[in-house]
Order: sequence, then C-alpha cells, then structure tokens
Amino acid sequence: MANRKLSKRQKERIQLIQERRREKAQLKNLADNNDFDDLNNLGPETTGTLVTHYGSQVDIEADAAPFAGAIMRCFVRANVDNLVTGDKVIWRPAEPHGVVVAKEPRTSELIRPDSYGKLRPVAANIDRIAIVFSPKPNPQSNLLDRYLVAAEAQGIEPFLVVNKTDILDSENDCHVQELIQQYQFIGYQVICVSAISGEGLETLKSFLSTHSCIFVGQSGVGKSSLLNQLVPESDNAVGALSAATSEGTHTTTASKLIHLSGGGVLIDSPGIREFALTHLDANEIILGFKDFRPFLGHCKFRDCQHDKEIGCALLQAVADKEVLADRLNNYRQIVNSLNN
Repeated sequence: MANRKLSKRQKERIQLIQERRREKAQLKNLADNNDFDDLNNLGPETTGTLVTHYGSQVDIEADAAPFAGAIMRCFVRANVDNLVTGDKVIWRPAEPHGVVVAKEPRTSELIRPDSYGKLRPVAANIDRIAIVFSPKPNPQSNLLDRYLVAAEAQGIEPFLVVNKTDILDSENDCHVQELIQQYQFIGYQVICVSAISGEGLETLKSFLSTHSCIFVGQSGVGKSSLLNQLVPESDNAVGALSAATSEGTHTTTASKLIHLSGGGVLIDSPGIREFALTHLDANEIILGFKDFRPFLGHCKFRDCQHDKEIGCALLQAVADKEVLADRLNNYRQIVNSLNN
C-alpha cells in the first residue's frame, strides 16, 4: 500500500508537534538532572501556591509582581517531591515554563494510603475539611466516620455538607435527617444545601469565606455541581449517577485550588469512594472519634476492647445515651478492617 501523501498544512502540524515534544523532553531532562541553569531568561526566586498538579508539571499562582495573581506553568526540580495542591513553593520564571525549586513547610496536610498502602498527601495548608454527602448515593455513617477520623487524626477540623436537599423524599428523608441529628449531637457543624435550588448556599459561602477548605466525599454526591454554584466560572464537568449501581462517576480528575469571590480558598478533589485508614493504629483511630475522648481511660481494664467487657466506660456511655451506638459499631468495624 502506497504511503499517503500529506498536505503542507499536515506536515507543518506534525513538525510543530514534534518540536513541542522535543522541547518538553529537553525541559524534563533538565528537571531530572537538577540543572536549570542552562535555561534562557531564568528569573529570580519568588513565591507562589500550587494550584493544580499535572504529573511532571504544575500550575503555580504567583504571589509577587510582575506575575502576581497569574497562573504559571512550571516544571519541578527532581529534589522537590510530593507536591500537592495548596503547597506554598519557591519558583523561578523561565521560558517557556518556570521551575519550582523548593517547597515551603506545610501548616497542615491531608494524607491517605494509596492502593499499595503508601502514604500520599492529598492537599496541603488547609484548615477545614468539608465532607459532602447526599441522599443519593445512599449515605453510610461508616464512610462518613472514616473521613472524620482521617481529619481528626491530622488535626484538620471537619464539617459536613448535605447536598441535593432538593431530592429528599419519603424514601430517604428519615435516614438523612437521622444522620444530620447524629452528627450535630456529636458536635459537628452540618450545613444543608442544594446546588439545584440554591438552598443553604449563602450560609456555606459565608462559612467558607474565612477558611482554606477541601471538599471530599463519594463520587456522585454533587461536589462539582456545588462548586459550579460557588464559583460559576469554574465550569466543572458534572457526572450522572450510574443507573446500575447508584454510585457516582468520576468527573474531577485532578485536585484544583480555587479562590472564592466572597473570600476563602477551596480545593476540589477527585471523588473518593473509600478512605483507607491503614496508616493509623487502633489508639489513633479511637482518638479520631472525638465523642469517645471524655470516656477513654476510665474503663475497668486497661486493655479494654470496648466490646463486651465488664466496666467498659464506652459501653456505659452508650447505655446512658452519651455516645451513639452506631458510632461504637463503626469504630469496631474500622478497627477490625485493619486486622483483615
């Protein structure tokens, strides 16, 4: 079969693509070799915040003039690892892309184990975690408690956002209202909203205006739809629930830092159906249940497993309705999952 003849325009396009690939490869090699001094127009060190991570490249929001507020695409030096959205960095402008040369200390970080059990940071320098759930997919207190424990263990204050209140009906209203009452009883703030009707959005905006926050939750709970209402210009893709499983489909592929118009910073993260806690031991997990803390250390036996032991302070607290039975059951399930 004879070779197909390319038009002049097609040849130019191919040549342009090849040139871009060579340029990218050259910059990547420089990054791997920790040698950016050969780049033309290497600018002075300045500070910025990581907005989005794209593997070998990142987007940095510049702090200072002449780039203040601009989003700059950068490569990352080989000795700067584990950068995540929200990181404060030191970078140097260059052509065609800048270079991140250092990472500043984090005030906080949200971490979780990956599929291989290795701890990975998810976001940095946040002071609140918004745990989003909705009537559909069906919310489970065990999953919500996993998010809460992860947040508590890392010293980041969580709160709960109930989205899709517009689809509350006789089938799911009682279950959702019970969850709301339970977490309010524990002492967590719960904000009810609807990305469709607008219910509660002003309350949520007001709360977020003074915080740096990350949205987490199952796929399908409407995080992207909610973000589109909070930041209309973000125009995030919205995925429908799977008809077969009633679970969400992933629409956000990379975490992104967004400034809210009323103040505050929000990090939108990919949907997470499960939040493994394999990096925590049983003692760290029980401390993550903040409603248990007043009763810890008061059991009759020091090695109390809080199951059927006589003199268990937590069992007595459940009997006295000071601790919810569902929370104690969820704690047991989480601890048991670590041993399997």
